[in-house]
Amino acid sequence: MSHDTTTHSTPALAEANRLMTVCNSCRYCEGLCAVFPAMELKRSFTDGDLNHLANLCHNCGACYHDCQFTPPHEYAVNVPGTLAQVRAESYAQYAWPSAARPLFARHGTALAIGLTLGTALFIAGFVTVGDPRALLTAHLEETRFYALMPHNAMVAVFGAAFLWMIIATFMGALAFWRDTGASGIERMDHTQATHDTARLRYLDGGGMGCFNDDDQPTDQRRLWHHLTFYGFILCFAATSLATFYHYILSWHAPYSWYSAPALLGIAGGIGLVIGPIGLLRAKRDRMPELGAQSFRGMEVGFILILLVTGASGLALRILGETALLGPLLALHLGAVLTFFLTMPYGKFVHGLYRYLALVRYARDMRRHRQGK
Repeated sequence: MSHDTTTHSTPALAEANRLMTVCNSCRYCEGLCAVFPAMELKRSFTDGDLNHLANLCHNCGACYHDCQFTPPHEYAVNVPGTLAQVRAESYAQYAWPSAARPLFARHGTALAIGLTLGTALFIAGFVTVGDPRALLTAHLEETRFYALMPHNAMVAVFGAAFLWMIIATFMGALAFWRDTGASGIERMDHTQATHDTARLRYLDGGGMGCFNDDDQPTDQRRLWHHLTFYGFILCFAATSLATFYHYILSWHAPYSWYSAPALLGIAGGIGLVIGPIGLLRAKRDRMPELGAQSFRGMEVGFILILLVTGASGLALRILGETALLGPLLALHLGAVLTFFLTMPYGKFVHGLYRYLALVRYARDMRRHRQGK
C-alpha cells in the first residue's frame, strides 16, 4: 500500500490520516473510546492532531474487532495497529535533546537488561574496591546501606540522574503539548483528565475489556496497568517520605517494617512485581496486528526494568540483614539508575503523553458542548 507523505512527515502518519478519513465516514465505533469522538471534531488532520489521537488511543483493540473494513478487506482498516506505530514514533519525535531520538530505536530488552546489570556490576565493583569484604557481609549496624555506598555519593549519582530525567521528560512533554495544540486549558479539563487517567477509563474496550489473540475480551489488562501504575506511585511516595524523614526529621534509613516508608514501599513493590508480570503475559497473548512490532523490545525492556526494581526492592526488605544485602542493593540501585536514565527515551513517556492527550480531549469536548 502506498502512503502519501507530501502532507505528513512519515508513512505511519499518512496511513493514520487515511484511516481517520475512512472512520469519519463510517462512525460505527464512536462509542468505544475517546479517539472517535475526538476524530469527529476534525475534517482534516495535521501531524500534531494525529499524534494527539494516537496517544489518546489506549490500544484496547475493540475497534479492530468491530470494524467491517479490517484486513483482508480492501480498505485494510487497522486503527489500533496504525496508531500504535504513530504513538511509538511520537516518543522519538518529541524527545529532548533531538540527538537522543535514535535511542528509541535501540532501546530494547537487551539494552535494558544489559544496562541494569552493567550498572549493578559497577556499583558492586565500587563497593569491593573500598572494602573487599563489604559486598558479601551482613551489615547489621543502623547505617548499613551507607556502609556499602556513602550517602553523599549515592545522592550525587542518583540526584544527577533524576534531575536529567525531569528536565528531558519535561522538555519532551512541552514539545508534545505545543505540537498537539493543547492551549486554552481550564482547571476542569485537568480534573476530567485526572479522573479518566486514574480509572484508565478508555482501557475497557467500550465496556467489554481488551481483546486478545483468542478473540475473547477481558479486563485483566486494565488490572495489570493499575497495579503497575499505583505500585510505582506508592514506591515514589515511599522514597519521598524517606527523603523527608532523612533531611527534615533526621531519621535515617533503614526504617522498621511498620514505618510509613516501609509499608508504602512494600505495597508498591508488590504492585511492581504482579503488575509487570501480568503486562508481560498480556503482551504475549495480544494479537500482533494491534501493536507496533518494531518497538516491542522497547516496551518489554521498560516493563522488565519496573519488574526488577520492584522485585529487588522487596528482596532488600526481606533479606536486608543477610550477606545478600550487597548484591541486592547493587542490583536495585542499578535498576533504579537505569530507569532514571532511560525514562525520557522509552515507554514511560506514554503515560505522560496520554494524560496530556486526555487534557486536550476534555478541552475539545467542553468547547464542543459549549458550541465554540
